This record gives sequence, C-alpha cells and structure tokens, in this order.
Amino acid sequence: MKMKQLLSLIAFCTISLLSFSQPLENWEADKIKVTQAAGAQTIMHAEALFEDRWDQLPQAQFWKKIMLLSPDSCLINVAANRQVLGKMSIRDWNAQTEAKKDSTRQAFRLENGLPSDTRIYVTTGKNDFYRFAEVYPSLDNGVAAFERYGVDPWYAQSILLIESPAQMRKSSTGAYGAFQLMPSVARSMGLVVNGTIDERKDFDRSAYGAAQLIRRVCIPEAKRILAKHNLTYNETDLWFRLFVLHVYHAGALNVAAVVDKIQPTEGSQELIKAMWQNSAAGFGNNSQNYTQLALAAQLILHDMVYQNCTEITPCSSR
Repeated sequence: MKMKQLLSLIAFCTISLLSFSQPLENWEADKIKVTQAAGAQTIMHAEALFEDRWDQLPQAQFWKKIMLLSPDSCLINVAANRQVLGKMSIRDWNAQTEAKKDSTRQAFRLENGLPSDTRIYVTTGKNDFYRFAEVYPSLDNGVAAFERYGVDPWYAQSILLIESPAQMRKSSTGAYGAFQLMPSVARSMGLVVNGTIDERKDFDRSAYGAAQLIRRVCIPEAKRILAKHNLTYNETDLWFRLFVLHVYHAGALNVAAVVDKIQPTEGSQELIKAMWQNSAAGFGNNSQNYTQLALAAQLILHDMVYQNCTEITPCSSR
C-alpha cells in the first residue's frame, strides 16, 4: 500500500469504531487445509476465481505470466486489455533505438490487425519480486490473524501475496512491513512507529494494523461509495472484495472519483473491469493494476497448491 492510504483516513473520524466484543465472523466455508511435505497450512480457497470466468480475463492471465517471468525477459502487450503480442529479451528491446522501438511496435500492430493508434506496452518479468514459494508459509498466520480480529481473511492472503511478498523492504514512499503500511496509517491503527521502534516489521502487529484499516475504513468506505450509486453487494462476492482492495490501495476519495466517472448501474465484475479502464483523481495505472495483480496471484497460489499438495481438506467439513 502506498501514500494513497492517507486519503482513506479523511473520513475516518466519522466512522464508528467496531467493538471487539462483537462475535467474530466465521469464514470456515472459504478455507481449506493444505497438507504438503513441509506440513499443513490453512489458506483461503480460490473457487470464486472460476465463477464468472475471472480466471479467463486477459488481465489476470497477463499478470500471472509477468509474475512468473524472469526480469531478463519482457512481454509486448496491448495497453487496453493486456493481450500478449510477443515475448523478447529485455536486453534486445533496450538495445534498439527509440525509432526502432516504434517500428517494432508498429510491426506488432500490423501482424495482429490492430489500429495504428493502439498503445503497446513492454512489461518486464517480475519473478524476482513475487516470490510466492517464500511468502506461502506466512499465509496461514495472516489468515488466522485477520480472522482473530474479525476481518475477512481473504484480504490478508491477497495483500501478503502482492504487496511485499516475503521481503522486508521499505517502499520509496515509506510503506513497510508485510502489509506495507505507511507510518501515519500504522500509527492511526494503533502501531508504534517512531525513531527507535517500528512495529510494522513485526508480522502480528503489521497484520493487526492492516486488519483494522480494512475493518474501520476500507470496508465502510467501500459500502458508502456503492450506496451512493445504489449498488447492492454481498461482502463475500469476489468483485466486492476486489473493490475493497482498491480502497486499501488507492484511498476512498480516489476510488469514489473513478466510480463517479464510470456511473455504474450494478455492482459486478463489470464494475471492476471498468475500473481497470478508467482513471480519475489519483486513481491511475498503478491503481488499475492492483486488483489484476490480486487475481493473478490467487491463480498462481491455486496452481501451487494443486501441484504440490498431498491432501486438501475443506475446513467446513471438519
């Protein structure tokens, strides 16, 4: 999460804090116990990805390829829908003059019957950043922590997979920890961040801060934005969860701005896809990509689980 989190806090003072005395939700139906050689983990299943064919969306498939691709390679793709046109060495691409790069883009347009003004992106592989095998052991702890704090653990799994997977690095904007919280946001959620102590580096405290941000700010703000447009939702619908992730990443004001621009008539996959194609206020390319990355990461996790596990047990059956 980047500095845009700060925008979510503008309305924070008007939001009633939820009491910890309330009974915690039960997400057993969404959890699976996965047994592998290294032991058993409880994670969230990915069945919703295959409803409404989320897994077949070109954006999800594109980012899945990028997340698994070495940074010495790149994919030539259509900016509007992430259709992959080709693959080449990043060294070969960078060795071209700007004129030659334009000529190469035009050749891809002609080869694929695309209009001459089609924007073509060149995106390098990112498997050096998205280290899924290393982050996998932390998913069980993240799921348990969010559930303990009464927050849908699907968010913990998604954030851990895409924000700073298995890496304790500080972003250029100051976000830090497993859930990449900004200093001021972490403090507002009860964490100690000062010159000598930074609780964001502690997994459990970072999970606590992220869970409270989602519970106190992101979900209420998402509901407020949807209510403004008379959109109905179920909190466990995949599109609603992705919508909340957009608030987590971009901030409520930026998400509200892009939804105002779209003027949706229903809450559904179509709203999320429209958000991928529109920008407004501070909701730009990185914001558009955020939930595409979340979908791709869940698909990769799904493949990892079914390729490497020895047993999968739905938690609701135990």
